[in-house]
Amino acid sequence: MNTSDLVDRLAASDDKITKAQAKQLVDAVLEAMRASLVSGEEVNLPGFGKFKVQDKPARTGRNPATGEAIQIAASKKVAFAAAKALKDAVAG
Repeated sequence: MNTSDLVDRLAASDDKITKAQAKQLVDAVLEAMRASLVSGEEVNLPGFGKFKVQDKPARTGRNPATGEAIQIAASKKVAFAAAKALKDAVAG
């Protein structure tokens, strides 16, 4: 599923919502989630899951071509943890 599929499903779920309005809603929700994650806040959607930013510390790695040790810089990543209800729904 991509953004346009999501917009189509949202518009189809209620005859009062046009595709243009559904696109605005989807864009607004995604932008609010992005802004929260950029500021370091956790995004918790009960029954679906949690998105949160995790710090990845600097570490030493290996260049696979030469085997030489290299320093990998510290970074941040977005992690998603599915809620139990979602896990159960997917498992069947």
